Formats: sequence, structure tokens, C-alpha cells
Amino acid sequence: MKKISSKSHRIEDSEMRPEYDFTGGVRGKHYKDMLKGYTIKIHKSDGTTVVKHIKPVSETVILAPDVLEYFPDSEAVNKALRSLIALIPSQRQMGAKKERKTRATSLAV
Repeated sequence: MKKISSKSHRIEDSEMRPEYDFTGGVRGKHYKDMLKGYTIKIHKSDGTTVVKHIKPVSETVILAPDVLEYFPDSEAVNKALRSLIALIPSQRQMGAKKERKTRATSLAV
């Protein structure tokens, strides 16, 4: 019996296994549906089924794949947005702060 060397069998993070075939696959096929929310059904061994309805959090921001390449985490996104905020004229910044304060007050009520 021939021994398979661990070097040739090792798969790096960036490589896909040859048995994975994505020809005909569509990137982002279910993206819009995910934004609307989705349902998970869990079938338990005792015959019961648990249904969970998942709704996206209203504060969730979803980055497009091409943007995600440049901003891999929340820290990078926030840093970039803060630098853009600095370019906004101060009068407009004050209006945005007032709007956030009003919205926060209405949520607290």
C-alpha cells in the first residue's frame, strides 16, 4: 500500500479541494433574501421540530464583497468612516448629532 505524503495531502487556507466544484455557482444568490430574514428548522432526535425565525438586526451594516476586500473588520470600517466624517462641514455634523439624539430619545420612550 502506497503511503500518501503529508506534504502533498496538506491543504492551505487559500486552496480549494479538488472535489469542490463551483462551476455554475452564483455569488450572492441568497443575499437579498438574507437581508429580509430567514427561518431555521431544527429536527430533534425525539421527533420534535424547533423553528427559529431570524431577523437581521436594524443596526447591522452589510458590506459588499468588493468593499470587504479593503475593510476586513469593524475597526477598519470605522476608521475610514471617521476620516470621512472629518471632511463634512461642521454645520452638517451638528445636524446629524441632533438627529441621532432625537432618534435615541424616541427609542427610549
